[in-house]
Amino acid sequence: MADNKSAVSAEQANATRLAGGKRMVEVSKGLPPGKAYGVDEAVKIIKSRAKAKFDETIEIAMNLGVDPKHADQMVRGVCNLPNGSGRTARVAVFARGAKAEEAKNAGADVVGAEDLVEQVAAGNINFDRCIATPDMMGLVGRLGKVLGPRGLMPNPRVGTVTMDVVSAVKGAKGGSVEFRVEKSGIVHAGVGKASFTEQALVENIRAFVDSVVKAKPNGSKGTYLKKVSLSSTMGPGLKVDASTVSSGPAG
Repeated sequence: MADNKSAVSAEQANATRLAGGKRMVEVSKGLPPGKAYGVDEAVKIIKSRAKAKFDETIEIAMNLGVDPKHADQMVRGVCNLPNGSGRTARVAVFARGAKAEEAKNAGADVVGAEDLVEQVAAGNINFDRCIATPDMMGLVGRLGKVLGPRGLMPNPRVGTVTMDVVSAVKGAKGGSVEFRVEKSGIVHAGVGKASFTEQALVENIRAFVDSVVKAKPNGSKGTYLKKVSLSSTMGPGLKVDASTVSSGPAG
């Protein structure tokens, strides 16, 4: 009898481990595997199950019908979340003279030219977003191997190489979110906090999805928006009906 109890306990322990631990089993109770929810219902469920002792981030993951290995299928852009991200980003700006002063006045945390290039080259990266004026890109370009792997390299396509440093800094501080498809064809980002209202989260989610849909590359064939899921930092992931999050064509 003891052997049977041991066997059952071992099976239960293994099932719990595979499900992500006791906590994940608890927060996933009553959620049918594979069910697709409307975005409003999904947000309501995720908020109700975000029980961590900190303000969990609400995250979105989108599986796209692209192969990023091909240049004409790369998906990259920026989305200004209408209700902010709930996260305060540290922003660095590569600029000189008047533009450097404008960046400081706009709230940039780190501003510099050659001195900042030297700091970054030495591995001192104490910022989350990076902006540069066009005239600085000759210097900043040397930092590609340092900033590129971290997703921090300034790029005119996402508005981080610009003379309008004031708008860029305020956008980065106020909730603009950059996105870039991964090798597996997935785009993911934080779209708010569990403390946000349901309406604010839904608005942010729809804005983000629309930005990704608008960034559909010409090389993408077939279904573009294949799958959408939402989760909180410590909560379960829910499949979301794509038709409830996108106002544009997802095909």
